[in-house]
Amino acid sequence: MTSAGLMMLRIHNDVLQFFLVHPGGPFFKNKHEGVWSIPKGLPEGNEELLVTAIREFEEETGIKPQGPYLPLGSIRQKGGKIVHAWAFLGNWSPEDGIRSNTFSIEWPPRTGKYQTFPEQDKAAWMDLGQAKIAINSHQIPFLEKSQEMLNQFAKTKNPSA
Repeated sequence: MTSAGLMMLRIHNDVLQFFLVHPGGPFFKNKHEGVWSIPKGLPEGNEELLVTAIREFEEETGIKPQGPYLPLGSIRQKGGKIVHAWAFLGNWSPEDGIRSNTFSIEWPPRTGKYQTFPEQDKAAWMDLGQAKIAINSHQIPFLEKSQEMLNQFAKTKNPSA
């Protein structure tokens, strides 16, 4: 199975920050470490992966992303899903919240009652240390690649550094 997503970045007080989302629903309600993610999802039909990533980002956050998009490569998550990602610079204020698409599941289990939950229930800006604790550990290479790209960019702007 293949998935595609975007990692929104910003520089805040000279620190690179990562925009991550927390999965909604009852299974993740009280979990923090290792469950946050980049907004991502599955391609529809023969959809190009970058198009999927842009669409999924907007569906899961309500934020319309703006390129340019820089490739971060791909990773394989624990269940075998391959995730392709791109980084872009953007801005978002926590006061604005997010608007996510929803899903329905039988909850509580075996009751015949269905409840609807947001696919993502919250979002946050995190620095590298915070993000490495919060994000699904298989997605850490996306954080590191983003930091590496920023460091390379800084070197080109100031070669003596």
